[in-house]
Amino acid sequence: RLPPEFIKSESNRVIGENNDPLLSFEIGGIIAKQIKSLGFNINFAPVLDIDSNPNNPVIGDRSFGPDPNLVSELGIATMKGIQSQNIVPVIKHFPGHGDTDTDSHLGLPSVDKSFNDLMQFELIPFKNAIEDGADAVMVAHILYEMIDPLYPSTLSETIIQDLLRDQLGFNGIVITDDMTMGAIMDNYDVTEASIQSIKAGCDIVLVCHGYENIINVLEALKRAVENNEITEDRINQSVYRILTIKHKYGIENNRIEDIDIEQLNSEMESLLNNLTR
Repeated sequence: RLPPEFIKSESNRVIGENNDPLLSFEIGGIIAKQIKSLGFNINFAPVLDIDSNPNNPVIGDRSFGPDPNLVSELGIATMKGIQSQNIVPVIKHFPGHGDTDTDSHLGLPSVDKSFNDLMQFELIPFKNAIEDGADAVMVAHILYEMIDPLYPSTLSETIIQDLLRDQLGFNGIVITDDMTMGAIMDNYDVTEASIQSIKAGCDIVLVCHGYENIINVLEALKRAVENNEITEDRINQSVYRILTIKHKYGIENNRIEDIDIEQLNSEMESLLNNLTR
């Protein structure tokens, strides 16, 4: 979350109601400037989930709306705006968190949809964004039992390798959603889940809460490589993908410039004045 000194953008829902791709691009760009000013090089956005379930407790106004084509157009415009400022955007939450009635922060959602169902609806924004140059994808903690009855998407080779990489042709970075969310912590050992996520094809494991969790996951991944549970080739695949993106964006250990919050706020305020609420 950005510090309170920054003026925040409106919700994606409001941006979706305005349905202005150029404005979405510009908002993506100014958000990226805010992030860049703080020394970050990646943004876990845009959300490409379709707001299709009125009982969904977590997506809501984070989505651009209920239409997959609208979500595609505005999501890709936002993605391009973020990229224009040399920040890596991460499209999420693959393969779609819009039609759930459980918050994956609190429990494990289950969605009764087939591969064909997803291709005709949920996957449309992701497919379009991948074809338009998406660099990174965040995978959701959701169980799609008709596709993989054993593992939620974050831990599923079927979802990550067969669907995302083989079917949709995605060659970029795959990042887990936070492994300390209830969907994982209440159902799995976080270290074993992290190992499984790498084996399934994820490149980066996101651990957002608890220093002990971070250390335990790191040590578990090291042991898994030493024991050949995770092969060195598998690690090299992820390292190559990460280095490719770092090279593309020129990511180095550069010092950040002085932050001109007043200027950034002025730019954001000017854009927000163009929104109809």
